[in-house]
Amino acid sequence: MRFSRRHVSLPHFSILCSVVLIILTAEKAVSIRFPDRISESVKTASNQPLRTAVFALGSFWRSEAVFGCLDGVVRTTAGFAGGSKVNPDYRSWGDHAESVQIEYNPRLINFRQLLEVFWSSHDSRQVFGQGPDVGNQYRSIIFTNGTEESRLAAVSKEREQTALKSSIVTTQILQLAMFYPAEPEHQKFELKRNPFLLQLMGNLPEEELEKSTLAAKLNGFAAEVCPPKIQRQINARIDEIIRRGWPILREL
Repeated sequence: MRFSRRHVSLPHFSILCSVVLIILTAEKAVSIRFPDRISESVKTASNQPLRTAVFALGSFWRSEAVFGCLDGVVRTTAGFAGGSKVNPDYRSWGDHAESVQIEYNPRLINFRQLLEVFWSSHDSRQVFGQGPDVGNQYRSIIFTNGTEESRLAAVSKEREQTALKSSIVTTQILQLAMFYPAEPEHQKFELKRNPFLLQLMGNLPEEELEKSTLAAKLNGFAAEVCPPKIQRQINARIDEIIRRGWPILREL
């Protein structure tokens, strides 16, 4: 799969078309009431702390969307890691790589499964970029926290290298030193390009949007990078809400 700063995916126009179709054809007017905001609580087992994983696989706009779709992922954050510059930002990242931090419930998804998504979501053979995005900030890295994650990462890289045969896997495996979140405008980037979905959520303020599990999933849906089954489930749920004139999308 490819992703470019210059050629980002189009918004999910079918949702908007559905709204227009209902308004034009229904005998009774359908009205979806949008409150100003709604708070969201994260549902996790009280005795099961979340774990964190960080990967670099090209543009963090797309990387955040890819992982946000997954069942068991609670939060995603676009940011920077892998370099020495303190407090990098989008215009001055130094030697960091664009990365995504994933907070996940290990009872629902594990690090090995996240690695499988990592390998399948970018081209690990590319050097100095991903697709049309060129630069060292788009390099491929698995960041690890501890010996077991390092072992799993090394095994998965060896498997990937075997599958690619003569091509060389350029992915680095590094111990995570520090993750720096990117500026707010880069969080949930694809979701923010779809005003209808933002309204359907209840117009969350920025700080809540960044931490929202629902926003993470809808960010992937808006980018159309969710697994097909999840993409269909979300689309069906939204269509149901539109048909019923439901006031708010609280969860999926």
